[in-house]
Order: sequence, then structure tokens, then C-alpha cells
Amino acid sequence: MKAIIPVAGTGARLRPHTYTQPKALLPLAGKTILNFIVDQLKDAGIQEFIFIIGYLGEKIEEYVNYAYPELNCRYVFQSSRIGTGPAIALTKELVGDDEVFIVMGDTICDFDIKAVLDSPYSMIGVQKVDDPRGFGVAEMGREGFIEHLVEKPKIPMSNTALVGLYKIKETHIMYECLSHIFSQNITTEGQFHLTDALQCMIHRGAKIQTFKVKHWYDCGRKETLLETNALLLKKIGNQVDPTAQIENAIIKPPVSIGPGSKISNTIIGPHASIGANTVIEQSVIRDCIIGSFSNLHEVVLDNSLIGNDASVKGLSRNLNIGDNTEIDFG
Repeated sequence: MKAIIPVAGTGARLRPHTYTQPKALLPLAGKTILNFIVDQLKDAGIQEFIFIIGYLGEKIEEYVNYAYPELNCRYVFQSSRIGTGPAIALTKELVGDDEVFIVMGDTICDFDIKAVLDSPYSMIGVQKVDDPRGFGVAEMGREGFIEHLVEKPKIPMSNTALVGLYKIKETHIMYECLSHIFSQNITTEGQFHLTDALQCMIHRGAKIQTFKVKHWYDCGRKETLLETNALLLKKIGNQVDPTAQIENAIIKPPVSIGPGSKISNTIIGPHASIGANTVIEQSVIRDCIIGSFSNLHEVVLDNSLIGNDASVKGLSRNLNIGDNTEIDFG
């Protein structure tokens, strides 16, 4: 089985951080979003990965090759942004007739991956949501198979939302159906969606089941990214790298403190992730994600997202901040 991970999006809702860093490489609970996805698949035995890259794609390729030299990784470039369907279609020659597990590049979920991989059927991850109009939605038949799939329905017939996890056994039918929706110009809001190709598969006789995820971590916006950081820290527990220098500081678990960081006369936590080689002095940091190689002095930060190589000095309000930085003293 091969894994397909689309990571070509621009991450517009996470500006200014995604001006210089792909969303998949944003820090989260001591790792990156992409680490959580790849590690879960790798631990389940998948060794072949296809990454669909685009915006800042060279950073994805460089990071994956450095972090996972043992994996067989290939890359395809998506130049147009007209939906998930064209992105997946780019992988046809690399996949052949092999089964695939598709994970959208910002989708972190808890689920029984072994049970999904062992199932004799294609499967799609789902979760009940309050308002399914912004998602792909599955309607179930009596025999436990999906009867109908629709992308972003104005009047949903179900609140069972697709979370971005797809195990596809009949890949030849999937690629045929992708070609079909392109030739017939089947779009939703001007985009060609994988959901419509999967509905075509069902129409052609493919049997697709759903599997429920235990938790779906939202990494789409600053507020939800911070919430996800807190939830994952609670799940993983305290992570303080042994090379971090901590002097006269109070650590309130759970936190993640990266290698080479220097923390002095400071209160850290709870729910704070500190990147590598960051210096924090005379500050209070809680419910935050702080990037690597940053320098914070005399600041009180709550629910904040600070990028790499940032310098923030607090009480004097004398700031010298580089491009693409957002500061809210309110």
C-alpha cells in the first residue's frame, strides 16, 4: 500500500506564518503537523509515500528527506489549485494498481488504523458534526455501505462529515472516475473534488464503508491550532529536551521545550510548545506555540502563535519585528 499526502495548499487562514512555512511544517506539540501524519502511517507499516507539493514545496521535500531517510518518498508538483481531484490524479503513474491511503496534509486523527488497513473494503474516515455544510457528507445505506456522497451540500441529508482520510482498494476505478468528473466538468464551487470521484466509484459498483475517528484535530486556523496543541500536549505529556537549559523557572505541565532552548526567570505553561534554540527571559508563556531560534524578553503571552527567528521584547514596547509578524497587545 502507498500513502498519498496532499500538501500543496497555501494555508491562507494561517497567515502570516504560512508566508514562509508550509502549513504542514508548522510546529505542534513538539513536532510538526506532517510528523503526526507520517508517523502514524509509518508505524502501521506503510513505507511508500507520495507527497503532492506546490507552494513552498521544496521545504516539504527537504524536511521529509531529512526526517525520514528510511522511507521511499516521491513527489509530484501541483501547479493549479482547482481542487483535491486534480491533485490526486497527478499520482496515477506512481500508484498503478496498488491500494492507497490518502490523508489530507492538515488531517490529524485518532483511529484504529490497523483495523482500517485490514478491512477488505475501501473505507472513508468520518465524524458527526453540528454543521456539515462545509464538508463532504456521507449518507449510509441499510447494509452499512455508503449510499451517497456529496461535497458541501446546501441541505445536508446527514451530519456525517468526511475528515480527510481515505483507504482506496479499487484505485483503477478511482482514477477512471477522476477522469470522468474532469471530462464532464463536475465541480462544486468551481473545484473538482475527490468526493465527486468517490461518488462515481459507488455508482460504478465499488463498495465503500466508513470508519469513525476517535478525535479529529483541527489545524486550519490559529485558534484551533492552539486548541489542538493543548489537546495533543495533554495526550502526549511533558516533553522537555535534556539539552534545554532551565534556570530559576517554573514549568507547569504539559509543555514541550525543544533542544538547545534557554529558559530563565520565566513561567512556562500549561499548554506551551517552545521550539529549538529559543531564548526566553523574565516572561510568562502559556497556551502558546513559539517557533525555533526566537528570543522573548519581558513578555506575557497567552494564546499566541510566534514564528521562527522572532524577537519580542515586552515592557518597553520598543519592537523590531521582521516581515509577516502579527502582534496583539490587547
